[in-house]
This record gives sequence, C-alpha cells and structure tokens, in this order.
Amino acid sequence: MTAAVLEGVGLTMVAGLMSGNCMLPSKFARKWKWENLWLIFSVVSLVILPWTLALLLVDHLFAVYRGLAAAAFVTPLAFGAGWGIAQVLFGISVRRLGLGIAYAIIVGLGAVLGTLIPLFFGPPVNISHATLIKILAGVMVMIAGVALTAIGGKKRERSDRDEIRDERGYVTAILLAILCGFMAPMLNFAFAFGQQLAQQAVLVGNTPVRAAYAVWPVALLGGFVPNVAYSVFLLWRGRSWHIFQQDRGEVIWPTLMAVLWMGAFALYGMSAVFLGPLGVSVGWGLFQSFMIITATVSGVLTAEWKSAPRSARTLQTLGLVCLLLATLLLSLAGH
Repeated sequence: MTAAVLEGVGLTMVAGLMSGNCMLPSKFARKWKWENLWLIFSVVSLVILPWTLALLLVDHLFAVYRGLAAAAFVTPLAFGAGWGIAQVLFGISVRRLGLGIAYAIIVGLGAVLGTLIPLFFGPPVNISHATLIKILAGVMVMIAGVALTAIGGKKRERSDRDEIRDERGYVTAILLAILCGFMAPMLNFAFAFGQQLAQQAVLVGNTPVRAAYAVWPVALLGGFVPNVAYSVFLLWRGRSWHIFQQDRGEVIWPTLMAVLWMGAFALYGMSAVFLGPLGVSVGWGLFQSFMIITATVSGVLTAEWKSAPRSARTLQTLGLVCLLLATLLLSLAGH
C-alpha cells in the first residue's frame, strides 16, 4: 500500500473509533431525557461544529458558495434531509435495541449501500477487475458479519430477563432499524454527490483535504431540520423543556456526543481524499466496519452482553471476525 492509502486507512480507523462511541456518553445522563440530549446534540453537531470547521479550514468559504449555481446545493441538501430522518430513527433504535445490535443492523446496511451506490452510480472510476472483486468480496463478508452480529443480538435479547419484549415489539424495532439502515448512507451520498462544492473550494486555492470541509455545512444543514423538529415535538409533547434547568452540567454529554460524531465525519472526509478515486466507496465501507466493531465492543464493555448465553457471544465473535476480514479486503481494494 502507498503511504497515502495507509494514512487514509488509519484515519478511517480513528473515525470509526470515535463514531462507534459517539452515543456512549448518553448512558451517563441521569436527569435529561432523550429529547433534551438530542436537541443539544443536533445543534452542536449539525450546525455549530461543521460551520466552525469550515470557516477555520476553508479559505474564502463564502466565495466558494457564491461561485456555484443554486442547483449545486440541492443534491447534498436533499440527501442530508433524508439522512436527518434516518438519524432520528437511529437514536430511537439505539434506545430500543441496545448499542451493539442497533449499530450492526443500521451501520451494516448503511455500509453496504454507501459503498456500492457511489461506486456504481457516482462519477466514473477506472478500476481493475481484481479491485472490483475485492470490494464485492469485502461487502459480502461484511454482510455476513452484520447478520451474525444481529442474530447474536436477538439471542441476547431473548435471554435478558430485565428487558423482556414481546416478539411483535422486537420485530417492529428491527424493521425500524432496517428502514434507518436504508436511509443512513444518504449522508455519504450527500458527500459523494456534493463534490462540486469541494472542487470549487480547490479552484479558489484550497488543498483537496481542506476543500472537503466545504461540503459538510450544506449536507448537514439538510439533516438539521428533521432532527430538531422531532426533538422539539417530543419536548412539547412530554412537557420536558424544564428539564434543561435541572443539572445544567449534563449538557456535557450531548456536547461530547457531538464532538465525537462530527470529529469522526471530519476525519472520514479527509481519509476519502487520501484513498483516491475510491475514497467515498471503499473509505465508507472501512469507516462503517470500524464503527460496528467499536460499537459492539463498547456494548460488551457497558454490560449489554453480560447475561447473554454462550451461543450469542459465539455469534458475536464470529461476526466481529467477519468484519475484520471485510476491513482487510476493503483495505486491499484501496491499494
């Protein structure tokens, strides 16, 4: 592998570690409800941080935007809005299914679609037959890893006497997570099909790595509306606005969630540049694989699997092995 590819893989590994743990701080909130946490998380991660990074790192940012026709903003905004709906479903799924299995289903589906759609429907990329085989093999192994992890999670769910749910409720939660998984990669589509913004930033004198930050404020603005709207609806319905006044120090948890999440995507954007023409497909697959592995391990460390039977833990281990193998195959494809 070239030095650039190794650097790209390293960045995706760190990004996956950060993103896989971005929901973990929510476990430490004691008084704030989910909607209180999510509103602050949405404002910080979808507005404050992307605009701060773009303003700091992209020279002549507003000149970049003024130099583009309005049509250039439509695609990243639309995909961002679709992803925003998925983000709401994601938060609900984590709460209903637990950190490990929710990540396995949602991020697994998102990894497959987010890898293949930019590859086949994005700007034409000249790749060899061998590279295509490695990518497809990596995706198939990733699917196997996600399936094994999800089945293990189902066995764990049935054995957890403290969180017994009826079969219909569990199936509904799984279907919700699957829907979220189909919509989750829309953020990668926003980045992949919004590269006209990055290209314009390069034209005004930015390096390709810095130019990538010009895409995020636009893409994430689309996701901001559904996330905040849903949070405000829950705050109004549950009359939980006053909870913000209780233990204001809990603001640290959604802020930390936002820093981990946005930091992860900022690093992913950089890694996509280092990985070259396949960065938004192979890079996305690597990013999601590292994320699933990290989230699953975090689920273990926070006792989600403490009472799981041996068969569930065995399936979980096999799933992680498959994900590691998929990571290796995708890394070789990025060579």
